[in-house]
Amino acid sequence: MSIRFRTAYIFFISCILSSCTSLQYRASNDEVYNAFAKASVPTTIDYYTVDSLDLKVRVQHVTAEGNEVNLVFFHGSPSSNYAWHRYLKDSSLGIAANMHAIDRPGYGYSNFGKSMPSLEKQGEVMSALLEHYDLKNVIAVGTSYGGPVAARLAAINSRVKGVVMISPAIDPKNEKRIWQSDFTQFFLTRWLVPTGYRVAGDEKTVHAAELAKIEKDWDNVRVPVIHIHGDADDIVPYINVEYSEKVFKNIEIITVPDAGHEIAWRRSDVVIPYLLKMIQRIR
Repeated sequence: MSIRFRTAYIFFISCILSSCTSLQYRASNDEVYNAFAKASVPTTIDYYTVDSLDLKVRVQHVTAEGNEVNLVFFHGSPSSNYAWHRYLKDSSLGIAANMHAIDRPGYGYSNFGKSMPSLEKQGEVMSALLEHYDLKNVIAVGTSYGGPVAARLAAINSRVKGVVMISPAIDPKNEKRIWQSDFTQFFLTRWLVPTGYRVAGDEKTVHAAELAKIEKDWDNVRVPVIHIHGDADDIVPYINVEYSEKVFKNIEIITVPDAGHEIAWRRSDVVIPYLLKMIQRIR
């Protein structure tokens, strides 16, 4: 039995034994409300509907009267807005800005399982969402796959005044192939894979091609961009920072020594000061 086959076999058996529920990375509305009530952080959840796409996008809000800056968070894959709960509960951010965490299409409770692998389409949906909520002075924050989604918004919507990308998979020529994604595309094994991973596989399979389609528009991004990346990232290679330096006019690169791909959810202590810095810059 080859190492690759054995690894895949163990992965799928683990999924079956756990009913795959622990690998969906999402929390229900009731779970969210209970968690935030315990943290004494008022929050609301609602849905932005796109009738033409039969799509409902779940959005969680933490707002305070008088805040003029809006942080809008985009998660990676597989994931959901649950990945940003530590940020939504952070008092320093709550004082400085309103916060809105999105379940990207196919994840969380936004048409769970129905993927939207087109970066252009996701950008259009999220741009319309900013208009729907009339969000001004937006700082788009994205991690991993969510990084280029955040940057795409800055290219097409003038409401975006700043971008913070954390470990973004943004360079089409250095998009790392993950062979496990093959199992999400093969009809005999796709059904074994947890739903969130199937959506991630759909995105990952075409991600390089999707990035190539939109890279001509990076010249339109004139707002300040912060790119935070670990130099030991084995999921999205650190070389992505060279691409950001090349394509964005107003870029600041932050290297986190000896850090992997988990910066967004494990190193909020690193990320939050740069979010506050960007908020001050926008003000």
